[in-house]
Amino acid sequence: MARRTTRLEDLATLAGVSISTVSRALNDSPSINQRTKEKVWALAREHDYPFRRYMAAAPSETPTIAVVVPQPQGREGWLSDPFFLELFAGVGEAARQRDCDFTVSHVAPMSYEDLKDLMSTLRAEGVIFLGQADLHPHLNRLAETEHRFAVWGAQLPGQNYCCIGSDNLLGGRRAALHLARLGRKRIAFLGDTEPPEAEQRWRGYQAGLVQAGLTPDPDLSVPAHFEVESAEASVDALIRKGVEFDGVVAASDLIALGAIRALKRSGRKVPSDVSVIGYDNVPFARYSSPALTTVAQDVSRAGRLLVSKLLDHGGEGAMSSERVPTDLIVRESCGG
Repeated sequence: MARRTTRLEDLATLAGVSISTVSRALNDSPSINQRTKEKVWALAREHDYPFRRYMAAAPSETPTIAVVVPQPQGREGWLSDPFFLELFAGVGEAARQRDCDFTVSHVAPMSYEDLKDLMSTLRAEGVIFLGQADLHPHLNRLAETEHRFAVWGAQLPGQNYCCIGSDNLLGGRRAALHLARLGRKRIAFLGDTEPPEAEQRWRGYQAGLVQAGLTPDPDLSVPAHFEVESAEASVDALIRKGVEFDGVVAASDLIALGAIRALKRSGRKVPSDVSVIGYDNVPFARYSSPALTTVAQDVSRAGRLLVSKLLDHGGEGAMSSERVPTDLIVRESCGG
């Protein structure tokens, strides 16, 4: 008969402590005293529970947070996306303010088993996932037994894990309403709506049109990946089809930049012919020509929230989710 696999719950029962205490002990957390750690490590070795067996003789004085960036299927270059670089910086600055180290993991989890293995082997105070990719149901399952992680991403129905994200619905709605107030009547949305954040921005855009008395036109919802070249190709296709539009709400600043390049190449002027609004307020937005109107996300506050959730929570029970506000930054590309 096959030997039963030892679980965190089993170690917790044997050690007489909580599951989260066992998990933190196995990750050499400074919040767990050395005596408890050594007891848990000995039980883990005795019962063949997988963990890093080269634990230090004494706990580290500096807590460490691991940053993991899941990669959506079919998406390359995720780590080099300007917004995620800004988010990295927000987390890094917040960690420095808390005297906490942070590491970026090379792991790109794709399943619940990947997540479970990651949490059981990473030697860190906790894990920040930058983006959900396709992992929402797996993160929900992980949250049933593990509370040492927080996620940057969209807040979704039935979400059981701690998620810090911006108000994407409000951001998309404000962008569409602003263009409508400028007299734009044919406002397109550019973006891939499979990622939950972009899908929420699209729904906000539609709500803004309705609020402004405009009827959403399916021909004006145009797929575009989060890349300059993809956005250029989408706008080129829209122009070739003869679809009339005088405004663009883009799901990201990269998409907005690609739209502006395609419009200029076609002989259309921004903003006199077509107004354009991006999303994210990455550093190059203010330096583009024309300077890009965009919906800003507060990455500094997001970084502080993600870090504080892990360091101040203690690993016991579920952490609360929060949304950071969005702000419409008006520059030259929308004309007012």
